[in-house]
Amino acid sequence: MALLPFDLPQALQAYAGRGDDWARWITGLPRLVRDLLDDWELVVDGEPAHGHTALVVPVTAAGERLVLKVVMPHEEGRHEALALQHWHGRGAVRLVRADPRRDAMLLERLHSRDLGEIPVLEACSVVADLLGRLHVPAPPQLVPLTTFVARWTDELAALPRDAPLPRRVVEQAVHLGRSLVADGDSDGRLLHGDLHYGNVLAGDRDPWLAIDPKPVSGDPHYEVAPLLWNRWPEVVASGDLRTAIRRRFHTVVDDAGLDEDRARDWVVVREAHRAMWAIQDGEPDGVTAAITIIKAVQD
Repeated sequence: MALLPFDLPQALQAYAGRGDDWARWITGLPRLVRDLLDDWELVVDGEPAHGHTALVVPVTAAGERLVLKVVMPHEEGRHEALALQHWHGRGAVRLVRADPRRDAMLLERLHSRDLGEIPVLEACSVVADLLGRLHVPAPPQLVPLTTFVARWTDELAALPRDAPLPRRVVEQAVHLGRSLVADGDSDGRLLHGDLHYGNVLAGDRDPWLAIDPKPVSGDPHYEVAPLLWNRWPEVVASGDLRTAIRRRFHTVVDDAGLDEDRARDWVVVREAHRAMWAIQDGEPDGVTAAITIIKAVQD
């Protein structure tokens, strides 16, 4: 008899090819989910979905419509439940229950509609509003943002001089990155860490709520850059990349009450890191997009 009343999505099963850890997690997932359903007295209430690192199952508990999220253990998501607990549903999906040992969470159920379905500048304003609610003092368990930025900036500084990234961009980003790492204001607030249009869903108690945080203790100005590089085809289709990028940048900075210069510095640093990773992954279009954003916010 099958452990679950559904099959794991084929695309999720394919993640077993990512390596031994993934293969073990996928193999054990049906039993893990079955145990959670039984232990938490949950009833499956729809077809499962998945992201890059998790299975999400619609369920009910005592008639309440919720979702069970089971996560493949990974560094970025280690403190997701802690962040959601800290927010208490203010600006983010509400955490009902969590089992850190099994990397499982019971969450309120939101709609499938995300910010990718509304005009992009309106979406930037929505995110700006959320930032004001999410950026509370960080709990002490979170890793400081500067720990990651220092490492990535050192890697950027070591990029070969003949890499397809203008040397002046590398030098500027390394200088800014190291200055931000040394700045005490670069740590201390609870950051979502991955707040793009697809990670904000429509809700019932609030029009829009953030999901899937990758929390760190950091600087609110760090959160601007993903709004510039996501929905990139729309930037290209506009025919005026510079204006399209700057409109997004100024909308979120102005509506969130952020410091424009500091937000710009973080965009330069983040886009230089992103260009470095695109070079490593053999993605020249990603390098071009990152350079375009760096130029646009500074012109």
